[in-house]
This record gives sequence, structure tokens and C-alpha cells, in this order.
Amino acid sequence: MDVYEAVTTRRAVRGFTDRPVPREVLERVLSAAAWAPSGSNLQPWHTYVLTGGPLAELKKRAGERLTAGDPWDEPEYEQYPPALKSPYRERRSAFGEQRYGALGIPREDMEARQRAASANWDCFGAPAALFCYIDRDLVPAQWSDTGMYLQTVMLLLRAEGLHSCPQMAWAKYRKTVAEVLSPPDELILFCGMSIGFEDVTVDYARTGRAPLDETVTFVGDY
Repeated sequence: MDVYEAVTTRRAVRGFTDRPVPREVLERVLSAAAWAPSGSNLQPWHTYVLTGGPLAELKKRAGERLTAGDPWDEPEYEQYPPALKSPYRERRSAFGEQRYGALGIPREDMEARQRAASANWDCFGAPAALFCYIDRDLVPAQWSDTGMYLQTVMLLLRAEGLHSCPQMAWAKYRKTVAEVLSPPDELILFCGMSIGFEDVTVDYARTGRAPLDETVTFVGDY
């Protein structure tokens, strides 16, 4: 698989089979991803990989919180601005319509949307999950570096025939994740990532992208 194919076939998969992901594949992916760029080579990411019993325990604890109706943990960072302006507001709305429309859930059925979103806490059935932390003393540039690292991981997973789903949603259950992983206090959970082989029987809608002239400006003799 070449780089262009990896980029264009990567998407947030929300349905996985229970086929195990070999440890040697994950080690190969994460060893190569370590070459992702970072300012002054700080390599600010701290990665935990869960499979088997520990992942099952995390899913169980998260499911119990969901069933009990426990409120989300207080945020340690903002996922979106309080007032999302145009064109980002429209793009987010279009994503929601596509995502839940593919599941046959109307916009006004908030209960059904919440049930669909609850699959996050089961990692959409994935047999492996990655949790990425960053030191709370670092600044936005290092968060950007961490994003480049995670994108590199996802592209390498595609090269291995695997799929993934990055999930900032896990930051809402960060205390439950910490119960299983016991990370140092100086780290913030940025996101989780479900990893596995796609369940091709699960329906989905591929979200579109803005046309090039909305996001790119060429300056020069073209």
C-alpha cells in the first residue's frame, strides 16, 4: 500500500471484528511512528496499548459508568471552542447528519444518538486500543506534534491492513482509564484510539472534505 492509498483509505472505523491484532504488528507500527516529526525532537507523546484482559476490564468499567448514568469527568482541555464559528460549525453539523443518518437516526432523536455514541466505551468492538497522553506542562506546539504522531500511527496501521478510530471521547472517562493504566499525575489523556480489523457488515457514511480552494491558497507563478 503506497502513501496515497493509506491516506485516502484511512477513516474513523466504528465497527471492528474480534480478530486479534498481533503484538509484533503493533510494535512494528509504533516503532516506525516514533519517527514522526516534533519540534526540537521532544517526542511529547506517551502511549499505552491495551489488549486482552486489561482492555476488557476498561470496557467493563466504562460500561458500568454508562449504565449508572455517571456524569462525564471534568475536562482538562477544550475539544471545541464554546462558540464554533463558520465554516467549522457547518462542517461539524454535516458530520453529525452523515454519521447518524447512516445509522437511520433522525436529528431530533437524541436518545438514539446517545446509544450510538455509547459504542465509544466498547471501542466499537476493537480488540486493541491505544491511549495517548501528553505532559500537562507542555504547550499547543507539542499538542500539534502529538497529532502528527497519531496520524503517522493511523497511516502505518493502514499499511498493515488494519483500521483505527481516534477518540477524544475517552477524555470524558479519563478517570476510568487512569484506574486501569495508572499514568503519572503530570500526564493528561489526549485521546484513545480503537485498533483492529474492520467489520465490513457495519454500515457507514464516508464524510467528505472541503474543496481545495476553501482550505489552500497558492501564492506564486501558477
